[in-house]
Amino acid sequence: MVHALSAEWGWLSRCGGHKRGSRLNPDDYPTVESLVEEWSKVEGYVREFLSAMKDEDVARDVEYANDRAEKRSMPLGETMQHAAMHGVHHRGQVALLLRLLGPSATNGHIHSRRKAYTLRDRDSGQTS
Repeated sequence: MVHALSAEWGWLSRCGGHKRGSRLNPDDYPTVESLVEEWSKVEGYVREFLSAMKDEDVARDVEYANDRAEKRSMPLGETMQHAAMHGVHHRGQVALLLRLLGPSATNGHIHSRRKAYTLRDRDSGQTS
């Protein structure tokens, strides 16, 4: 999950949003709570970036260097679509892992930006 958050923030940074710096280190997020706290912060950065966008921004080119320091360029709209698809890919992986644990994975079992719902909470009947 740290990888997914780091990538989301990295793409936001490439698009001109709040700068991330180096990749996030999983060791810096030892608990679900620490990850949820950081993700909430990044969600605020994303909302801020999106609220400032204009329709014509979708066509502007985003220039960045990949991990091998190679220069790349892609329209902002395509960059944002790529970032969204990356998140969907990992959400599917999480759903599969949850299914392997036994319960049916639904949207409520995966972090929902508004509240975290853990398997332990589900099994005990709690909803917060």
